[in-house]
Amino acid sequence: MRLRIEHTTRYEFSQPVAHGLQRLRLTPKNTQGQKVLDWHMRFSGARAEVEYDDHNHNRTVLVSVESGARSVEVHCEGLVATADNSGIMGQHSGHMPMWAFLAQSALTRPGPKVRAIMAGLDVPRGETLPMLHRLSALIVEAVRYAPGETAVHTSGEEAAALGLGVCQDHAHIFIGAARAAGVPARYVSGYLMMNDRTEQEASHAWAEAHVEGLGWVGFDVSNRISPDERYVRVATGRDYREAAPVTGMSYGAGESLLQVRLAVEQQHAEQ
Repeated sequence: MRLRIEHTTRYEFSQPVAHGLQRLRLTPKNTQGQKVLDWHMRFSGARAEVEYDDHNHNRTVLVSVESGARSVEVHCEGLVATADNSGIMGQHSGHMPMWAFLAQSALTRPGPKVRAIMAGLDVPRGETLPMLHRLSALIVEAVRYAPGETAVHTSGEEAAALGLGVCQDHAHIFIGAARAAGVPARYVSGYLMMNDRTEQEASHAWAEAHVEGLGWVGFDVSNRISPDERYVRVATGRDYREAAPVTGMSYGAGESLLQVRLAVEQQHAEQ
């Protein structure tokens, strides 16, 4: 499948910016089942300073905000070819050792509520893949998908205690529980083409776990499936903070308003 993506992130500031820096992880990866055919980024109110691959092999661009800017816009557009590999990404590569994906973070560390979800894992010991699929099902049953109830700083345990969350929260709960069970796991940010519309509400997130003999396997807990050809992987990390599409800081900007426009659609051969 060939997916055309247009993604615009715009910040409006109540006061002129004195100084600002942003870290952008908005370039899709060339990985198993995915090939970037075309990708462009352009900026308004900011300029690119340096581009590099970070420790998770995420293509990263550092941009500086122009002094006096009242708004910053980042526009990404491109074409990605995808294939359905039943969520299997294959063997581990990159700079990060596997043990790093067993260490908990503030966003993934399980507490009583996550461990209560894990108590429902009625899968024989050693059957890793069935256990992970069962874990995914238990999470979405215990934590109902509900936009607007959590934020980017909400931990998996907090979302589990609330019983409400979004894809980011489901991923953090899954990652924390998998690690607690001795299975390396990581966070994935990217895009998902919804079948019923072109305009999307936001970028998407899911989790991957490393299964012996298969390598990394994806689990979209919120949608109760493993990623297929409708998914585009952009960045990975130990949690949201390492895979966030945009992070940064600014001085003198006052209050800020964020606007995001995202369109993902299939491009047919005759186009």
